Formats: sequence, structure tokens, C-alpha cells
Amino acid sequence: MLIELAIGDAYGAGFEYASDRIVRKHNDLGRYIQHPRHGIIPGCYTDDTQMSIAIAEAIVEGDPWTPEVLALRFVTAFKRDPREGYASRFYDFLTRVSDGAEFLDTIRPDSDKSGAAMRACPIGVHRSVADVIDRCRLQATLTHNTLDGINAAVAAALMTHYCLFSIGPKAQLPEFLNSYVPGPWARPWKGKVGAKGLISVRAAATALHSNSTMSDLLKACIAFAGDVDTVATIALAAGSCSTEIEQDLPEHLFSGLEDGRFGRGFLRELDKRLLASASENS
Repeated sequence: MLIELAIGDAYGAGFEYASDRIVRKHNDLGRYIQHPRHGIIPGCYTDDTQMSIAIAEAIVEGDPWTPEVLALRFVTAFKRDPREGYASRFYDFLTRVSDGAEFLDTIRPDSDKSGAAMRACPIGVHRSVADVIDRCRLQATLTHNTLDGINAAVAAALMTHYCLFSIGPKAQLPEFLNSYVPGPWARPWKGKVGAKGLISVRAAATALHSNSTMSDLLKACIAFAGDVDTVATIALAAGSCSTEIEQDLPEHLFSGLEDGRFGRGFLRELDKRLLASASENS
């Protein structure tokens, strides 16, 4: 889950809000590309993956699921490995705060954008839908304590949960999501993806519903244009867990993913522990 999630994030980072011309020309999975404006090195992941790592570490370490502990996880993940990709104001915020307590004291958690959704996918490993929802809501309130911000995060986590535990056929995913998060999940998303969290998750659900291979899924996420790294992060996390999705991502996307201290080797080991926890969580 985490390695595919990171590939979606890193591949999508080269296309985030890029022109339609760049998307049409380069979205063939041939390589990670350099973004025309950002300085992110091709093959490096962004905040989507780093914050997902923080959530995954809290799960596998059995942390108390409290705002204080989760906030400290977010701060720790950033401080040990500062990287581009965060919104500039949130990047500056993480640079200034020293620990979880200061995070909670100074954050303004009033966003309805995609930050809480992009990091929510690992929460889907919990066996109980109620646990997934409760834990996802809590983590979302730290930064996105709005109805849409919370609902977007819950829907992203439930997508992974649905696929991981084979709750039903992929075709019935919209119906499943509608049971817990009201929304037009059965209506395919069309057009560019903006910053709102629910839009990113709707686009990810549309791509997952419409494709049967990971390669086609990734290309479909990027083809929307806009905030496509977040769409790909959410969709590939779920797709990697689906028995209806052929796991055919090109090997060069795995080998080309960054492999520093917190790169693909680290992600593979954390992934093993996270997926193993799926059989332990209740």
C-alpha cells in the first residue's frame, strides 16, 4: 500500500497543476518528470506520503489514538526529513512548531482541502468500519475540522478498507461509500481536480471504479489534471489492495522511487508491518 501510494504521489508531483499540454505529452508512465515550476527531484514523494507515513507509524507502534500523539507524529516526520510539497503556510508552520503540544495550540484547523484525506489511507487497515471512521475523524480534526474535510478523509480511508478486506466488488464501491459519507459517489468526476478534499477523493474513486490495472489507474488519475498527486496517492493506495486491479506498475517506477533513509526500502518495511496489522486490528 505505502510503496504504491508513494509512487502515485511522486509520479503525480511532476504533473500537479501543470498544463494540459504537459499532461498529454508525458503521462505515459515512461519516467518521473521534473515539474516545470517546483524544485522537487523526480522520483521524490511529497507531503502526501510523509504524512501517511506518520499515520502508519502511529498504527504499527500501537500509539494511543489521541490528538497529542498524532500531532507529535506529524511534527516528528517533518522535522527528521523536511521536504517540499507542503502548502507554503503549513510548511512554515511545521518549521516553527517544536512538538505536538505546540502544533495543537497554534494550528487553525478550519480547512476543507485535501490534507486530511491524503494521509488517511493507512487507517483502512482496521477491520471495523466504525474504527476506521472514528480514527479517521479524529486525525482529520487536527487540521481539517470541517464537515467536508472530515468526510473527505473518511471516504479515502474507507476506499482502502473496502479493497483490502474485499467487502464487495469494485463496481459497488460508490454504494458502500454512500452508506457512510453522503455524496454523489456514483456520479463520475470529470474535469480538473481542485484543492477541495472531497473533489480529490471523488476523482480517485472514479479512477478506481473505471480501471482494472494499476498502470491505467495511475494514468487516469493524472489525466484529470489539477491536484493529481493527491488523487493518485489515494487511488493507488486502494488499488494496491484490490483483487480486481492487476498490479502492473512498471518496474522503473519502483526502482526510480527515492531510496534514502525514508525512501523505498523504509516504505517496504513499514508497509509489511502495516498490512500485518490488518489481521490484528479489530
